[in-house]
Amino acid sequence: MKNKIKTYTTVIAGLLLVALSFNLFLSPNNLVAGGVSGASILARELFGIKESVFIYIANFLLVLVSLRFLGIEKTKNTLLGSILFPVFISLTENISQRITFDLDILILAVLGGALSGIGYGLIFRNNFTTGGTDILNQIAEKYLKIPMGRSILMVDGPIVVLGLMVFGLEQTIYSLIVLILISTLSNRTMFELNKNRVLYIQTDKVKEIQDYLSQNFYYDTTIMNMIGGYTHKKKKMILCTVSQKDYYQIKEGILLIDSESFITVTKAYEQKNANKRLRSHIASTQNNTN
Repeated sequence: MKNKIKTYTTVIAGLLLVALSFNLFLSPNNLVAGGVSGASILARELFGIKESVFIYIANFLLVLVSLRFLGIEKTKNTLLGSILFPVFISLTENISQRITFDLDILILAVLGGALSGIGYGLIFRNNFTTGGTDILNQIAEKYLKIPMGRSILMVDGPIVVLGLMVFGLEQTIYSLIVLILISTLSNRTMFELNKNRVLYIQTDKVKEIQDYLSQNFYYDTTIMNMIGGYTHKKKKMILCTVSQKDYYQIKEGILLIDSESFITVTKAYEQKNANKRLRSHIASTQNNTN
């Protein structure tokens, strides 16, 4: 339950950030950075359609597309964004009249792209979308095996080109800056926020270190057989994913057990299906303590 609350809170915060970026930086400066929101700027300019209304209609149609190509389960995670994003656009549409920035348009484009990129990253990392062309991005990722950040460029690029025809070259250059920042920062936010680390431990004291990790920190381990490239001797390696807060203490503990151990550390961008028995043991231990 706590994880669900955290997930929905993060997604809602991401949606609000994207809506604020749109109404503070993108819409007032006609920065068509792709997506349904970018298309809504074009619709407002060409046909006088209110941006939030356009986004509502487009999201409804694209949800139907999502049901066809992504299925019901994926579409469930699209519904929240498809509904809340235009709501947040409506609620914050007058914010640019209350908050103004006396800054060069290049700086405004950078601020808008950065804020949107972070917002999209928070949404994507929880397997949600804002609806709209995010649905097309997911379809491209699923069927064409294109990373989400690159699919944003591929799907939203044509909308930017239409912006060129309506608003001219200068505005389009700034819009491209926004789009590149969204692509880059959404990927970074999706993956870099994970604080876990993967340890590859080469040691002759496998049992002692395995017990240390499981009994003191309740981490599961995987034992892998390996052959030394220089000695050609058979050895064993411990693979374990740990949180950053425990990493330094664990590293020192391992070296105390085996000062000759060789430890390689990498970032873990995502972790799924951690050992349920150990999680249950942690929960029961905490309950007994309380």
